[in-house]
Amino acid sequence: GMLHPLTAFEEILPWLALAILAAFQGAKRARWLFAAFPLGLLAGGALSLVLPNPPFIPAVSLALIAITGLAVAAAINVPLPVLIGLAAVMGLVHGYQNGREMTAATDHVLFISGVTAIGYAIVTMATALAIAFLQGTAGWRPIALRASGSWVAAVGILVLGLQFLKPGMN
Repeated sequence: GMLHPLTAFEEILPWLALAILAAFQGAKRARWLFAAFPLGLLAGGALSLVLPNPPFIPAVSLALIAITGLAVAAAINVPLPVLIGLAAVMGLVHGYQNGREMTAATDHVLFISGVTAIGYAIVTMATALAIAFLQGTAGWRPIALRASGSWVAAVGILVLGLQFLKPGMN
């Protein structure tokens, strides 16, 4: 379970953007991410065991990439409940998607625990690194992180747009 999210760029990209967005909110508010996101992953993984595959989940996942990237690019100061909600929803969606990848031979508890653990580790380390990076003396640092957010948003919007193309369209 720990390796599965690490094999897909579309998994890690929004997690990193979420961590950067949390860093822009300050260390005290960013700490809430460390509970909300892994709990969302855990709940999403558990839901994947009982909930049929809704067709809108991939679009929601891509929209979350775009929204989070845009929020980072704008360095928006979001209210704490919005940050917690975004982290929980992103965790829920990504936990569900990862859980749907389990096979019958997979130990479900171990897999979901692994996804949750690696999600916690990545978001915690990325948030800490982004907070430390922002505390540097150079004024270009927030701009660099905001530029990375614009690229995340561009990737999310591009891939979301490609979801609506039908084969054979010109």
